[in-house]
Amino acid sequence: MLTVMKFGGSSVADAEKLRNVANRVSDTYNNGSKVIVVVSAQGDTTDDLIAKAAEVNRNPSKREMDVILSAGEQISMALLAMVLEGMRLPVISLTGWQAEIFTDTNYSAAKVDQISGERIRKELDSNKIVIVAGFQGIDKYDNITTLGRGGSDTTAVAIAAALHADICEIYTDVDGVYTADPRIVKNAYKLDDISYDEMLELASLGANVLHNRSVEMALRYNVNMEVKSSFNKVAGTKIKDVSKVEKMLVRGVTRDNDVACITIKSIKAETHKYYSALALLAKNNISIDVILLSDSSEAGCKDLTFTVAKKDEKEALDIIKENLEYLGGKAVEVTPNVSKVSIVGAGMTSNAGVAAMAFEALDIAGIEIMLTTSSEISVSMIVDSDLAEKAVIALHEKFM
Repeated sequence: MLTVMKFGGSSVADAEKLRNVANRVSDTYNNGSKVIVVVSAQGDTTDDLIAKAAEVNRNPSKREMDVILSAGEQISMALLAMVLEGMRLPVISLTGWQAEIFTDTNYSAAKVDQISGERIRKELDSNKIVIVAGFQGIDKYDNITTLGRGGSDTTAVAIAAALHADICEIYTDVDGVYTADPRIVKNAYKLDDISYDEMLELASLGANVLHNRSVEMALRYNVNMEVKSSFNKVAGTKIKDVSKVEKMLVRGVTRDNDVACITIKSIKAETHKYYSALALLAKNNISIDVILLSDSSEAGCKDLTFTVAKKDEKEALDIIKENLEYLGGKAVEVTPNVSKVSIVGAGMTSNAGVAAMAFEALDIAGIEIMLTTSSEISVSMIVDSDLAEKAVIALHEKFM
């Protein structure tokens, strides 16, 4: 039996919590399983490191930012190893490069290309608990890279896939995947299981339980996953194939505040430059989500509205402004304070009228929908940020 256990920043935030994690790891090890542990940086360590970097350079290179940010996970892995050593358990901690996690060269958002697994297997064969720093790897030029926010989840799943682990357990400060954020929706409840596709949609649409790239990888390599509590020894939420999951119409409601809404005004219709604006952003690795092409107030023109992540807002605006004449637009506008609320469920594929029900729920709640988009198993709506929580509650009441 091989178990991969991943613990997030809140789970390893201080000495007491590290001891709690060590006890969970010890129980799994003493029950006869080989154990690989993946850890995130403690609490607010990553934010603190970003602040330290800003003290000396307001615009540091992404390479050097990856070097400093990788230190957070290395602190966590060493501290946890020290606790386990104090419990007289055989243990070793490994950085991303020591664990031979090879990535591409995209600093701050690197993708895992390959995990050799040779060093990890060697340590497991000597009956050691192996602790690996999450969120980091090494590129072909021997540079340290990081996988982006939430990347420790992806590290854990990648290791589980590479070493054919029996289970990948993701430990968090909640005891599973809920139908909505229980801090917003008081009657939200935990799901016993959820499909890969549904979990991927939830993660991509703002649910903060799992990194979306980790779910994508688990789906691709059929990794058994379970989201569990670091603090309560209760059953979590299993992520499994859709055919084994009971189909509910809607499985979850999410809110995403990491949204910026941009409109290119009055693009001359005859230029057909709408696609050019999107292509320019794609060329600069800026992902676009919701898109709306509508008639402009100016005759013979169209307005192109789209959303991007807030972190990409400034760069997207700069690109559009620099190319506005080429695109044939008159102006660029930003709609402030927007959020995306979404409903997700594999049951939507066989039930008509789900979008109409969602629109009705928000209309009754007095919430205007600015933009909307849908996939086979989700419907997303852009609303005023001040009304986003109210929207989540209304949608949860409608479908749950």
